[in-house]
Amino acid sequence: MALTRTRPATRGAQYVGLAAYMVFLGFPLFYLLMASLKSTQQLASLDVWIFPRSLAWSNFSEALASQGIVRATANTAIVSLTTTLVVTVIALPAAYAMARFRGRLRLIGTGYVLVSQVFPVILIIIPLFLILRTINLNDSLVGLTLVYVTFCLPFALWMLQGFVAAIPVSLEEAAAMDGASRLTMLRTVVFPLLVPGTVATAMFTFVSAWNEFFFALVLLQSPDNFTLSRSLALFVGAEGQVRLGPLAAGAVLASIPSLVFFAILQRRLTGGLLSGAVKG
Repeated sequence: MALTRTRPATRGAQYVGLAAYMVFLGFPLFYLLMASLKSTQQLASLDVWIFPRSLAWSNFSEALASQGIVRATANTAIVSLTTTLVVTVIALPAAYAMARFRGRLRLIGTGYVLVSQVFPVILIIIPLFLILRTINLNDSLVGLTLVYVTFCLPFALWMLQGFVAAIPVSLEEAAAMDGASRLTMLRTVVFPLLVPGTVATAMFTFVSAWNEFFFALVLLQSPDNFTLSRSLALFVGAEGQVRLGPLAAGAVLASIPSLVFFAILQRRLTGGLLSGAVKG
């Protein structure tokens, strides 16, 4: 009886905590949207009112017309989608091998993942730049994509390895007893159950490549090759003067594709979880 009485209070506390967490996550995006609609005078003043007193839609037109935002969006989409595809294709079989096969391969893969996360990026950016310049891939989207693949692959391997390890080995043994080959077993049993993990890894890789700034800042010099993060930095003047309105508008526009990508893959993630539950 006492347990029944405490359930509504506990559930209410959970809802309050969830609502507070959603506000905590959503407020920066909401504030950014409001800032993109404010006039230059309101942004430059000491007015702390969060809502715009007049809608300045010109910020969006100025953001689209300057700094090559449209071209930068296309460049970022190409780099991010290519990085996501390459990382997923490489990480999927490699993670299966690391999770299932014992021996030197597992030790090498685990060591590669751990060592790659130890060194700060600032320590390797100069050698990386010199290597790309030697092979004529600096200031190019191909070179930037290779860098993104290299730095996103270790964490993707680590993520997918955990998902593979969670799949019972008995399912593969049952498929082998039914006469299925290794390739058939992977295609019909393992990979369908890895759909949630693959989607989660793809989302992480895409968002990491879409939001990355440091490599793009160092490796790209031509405006035609700039990514979104690199182009948004141009709204900050040489003397530290910032065009806050167009910058906020550009940041809002830059957030839309990643939100759309996440919304599309979220359905696949949910479907994969249900499919994996049925197959398991």
